[in-house]
Amino acid sequence: MKAAVVKETAPGERRVALVPEAVARLRPAGIDVLVESGAGDGAWLTDAAYADVGATIVSSAELYRSADVILTVTKPSAAMVAQLRPGQAIVGMLAPLTDPELAAALAAQGVTAISLDGLPRTLSRTQPMDALSSQSNVAGYKAALVAATAFGRFFPMLITAAGTARPAKVLVLGTGVAGLQAIGTARRLGAVVSGYDVRPSSKTEVESLGATFVELTSVGDAAGQGGYARELTTDERQAQQDELTGHIARHDVVITTAQVPGRRPPLLVTEDAIKAMAPGSVIVDMGASALGGNVAGSRPSETIITGNGITIIGADNLPATVPAAASAAYSRNIAALLLHLISDGVLAIDTGDEIQAGVVITHGGRVVHEGVAALLAGPEEDLFSGPEEDLYSGPEEDLFTGPGGDLFTERQAELPPTGGGAGVDDTSN
Repeated sequence: MKAAVVKETAPGERRVALVPEAVARLRPAGIDVLVESGAGDGAWLTDAAYADVGATIVSSAELYRSADVILTVTKPSAAMVAQLRPGQAIVGMLAPLTDPELAAALAAQGVTAISLDGLPRTLSRTQPMDALSSQSNVAGYKAALVAATAFGRFFPMLITAAGTARPAKVLVLGTGVAGLQAIGTARRLGAVVSGYDVRPSSKTEVESLGATFVELTSVGDAAGQGGYARELTTDERQAQQDELTGHIARHDVVITTAQVPGRRPPLLVTEDAIKAMAPGSVIVDMGASALGGNVAGSRPSETIITGNGITIIGADNLPATVPAAASAAYSRNIAALLLHLISDGVLAIDTGDEIQAGVVITHGGRVVHEGVAALLAGPEEDLFSGPEEDLYSGPEEDLFTGPGGDLFTERQAELPPTGGGAGVDDTSN
């Protein structure tokens, strides 16, 4: 079987699906690796590095003509889909719950689509395949660095001949994989860090990193199945936001991490909370997406400075900005999944398998994933309906008006545009 690594084309995407170290791991399973010329350039991996471990460097046209399985990081573009042929398979972070129409297009092409972001994460044997967690780790680390860079003062306390600088106060909202990594990194940078999550069980994890756990009296235990957070009711979300506003105002830096695959992220930092923050404060919204964000007014891949001097960074695809580390982790994930799917040198699709039921989206000309099929069967307007809609109290365009019309006055494209945030999923809130 021939597995091919494509060169990513999404704006700002620098990761690569497979690194050279993984090639030797796949060959004993009967997998020959093809690599599109230049595929590793963004992560400083040369064609020669792949060739040295036995991979074959090919052109884009040869790749699509010869490969049995296409390996990618982000979901394919329309041009890429057009080059796929019946019987081929594509493996990557395809975001089928956000873009079910892509799944329908791949099914119509007769392509088997396998998406790592559908992996059942509560199974211990899927941990080596868990790309959402591996990329969230990278994103949480980089979020703390982005915040420190944008903050106009020091993170650590410094005592110098010129005076003493107090440490920055950092609040991380959502303490799943990305949140815990952000807490740990901010602590290593010397900040005084607090963390909040709707699951009381996360208190131990937060405190083990030397941070303070913020306990809200307005929201009870919101732990759900498998260790994830359950969805809050409308009243719980409103009470959460009201009480969080006071905590947010007392911090210099806020990092938010909450995402819901295929749904609008929960709003955690409201317009009132932003107004209450001190000038010079920084907010990094890791939940920023085309569907909305955790922060009122945030925009994916954009930095906004409000009229009262608050910097809001829409950090939607941070793993792409740490390409070497992110690619190495993702490569291990995709190789582990491939080895699980291979039998006698070919893909053995069996949706009765617990893991495959989560990751196989299309096969045999049909959308076989139940969740994606349900989205395609329902009215389009219902795809993203539900309680999350209530998190936003007014039309999106009103976020930029506010009293006096100048809360959001400046927008700067500091972060590079990305491929839509593939590879981060911290669903703790």
